Amino acid sequence: MTPTLVRNQLGADASAPADAGTRARDWAEIQERMLAPLYEAVYDRMEVGAATRMLSLGCGSGLAMLVAAARGAHVTGVDSDRERLALARARLLPDAGWDDAPAHSPHPARRRARLLQDGDPAPAGADGSPYNLITVFEPIGCAAGDSEGLVPALRSAVPLAVRGATVVLTGWGPPERCATAAVLQVAARLADTARPPRTEPGRWRPTLRDDLEDVAARAGLKPDGSGRVSCPFGYADVGSAVRGLLSTGLFDAAVRATDRSQVEKEVAEALHPYQREDGTVWMPNVFRYLVCVT
Repeated sequence: MTPTLVRNQLGADASAPADAGTRARDWAEIQERMLAPLYEAVYDRMEVGAATRMLSLGCGSGLAMLVAAARGAHVTGVDSDRERLALARARLLPDAGWDDAPAHSPHPARRRARLLQDGDPAPAGADGSPYNLITVFEPIGCAAGDSEGLVPALRSAVPLAVRGATVVLTGWGPPERCATAAVLQVAARLADTARPPRTEPGRWRPTLRDDLEDVAARAGLKPDGSGRVSCPFGYADVGSAVRGLLSTGLFDAAVRATDRSQVEKEVAEALHPYQREDGTVWMPNVFRYLVCVT
């Protein structure tokens, strides 16, 4: 199994907050695991295993890659967030000798690891072997412009895959099926307090029914099935929930329009209906995936 991490520009935000390292850790330690049921459902449907050569666009801090590698897949990850990518490196390529991990390593998913730091995605193997699965596990469909960088990234990645390869796109489900949508509306309301009001990339918007199909059409992909997965967001307390939600980047426009403390306060208030008697927070959500072929 060959985990590979590649730095690539997928719409990096030049105005990322100064505490980018803290936010990346919040994502890795709190928020990323909320999507684990989505990863598992997709991998079950795609029968991910030793024959899989997967390219993960927007790989984040690498949890989806780690799950695939544990199933035997060869995985390559691409992300524009330096801090998240550093955490993915620590998970998948923890040793100094990344390129020459010992064959007797107790972690098979970390053997023969390659690290390509810059440029576009590379072929799946050193021999130029192509990918047969491309995944996008960063959900699209609830932030303005969240697919603009994805379409050209998909167009660049498809030539590196076999003919008829599978591409899986993921997104938020209908707002009425996602309890978190009500909390995310805080982001839009606070962003509107900017003077003058402005629409900018990353600002929350309601999910549209055909968001994934629209991306597939623009990228030249043919839809070939879809599915829905329950991904409840569960947190130990309101503080953890606030940290996890702000780590998604969906509240960045609100922070720029007001300030972080106000955003944290109003998000905490919006979470009260989902707080249980023991202090934990539980929000049922549904996510959707679209299976396409190249």
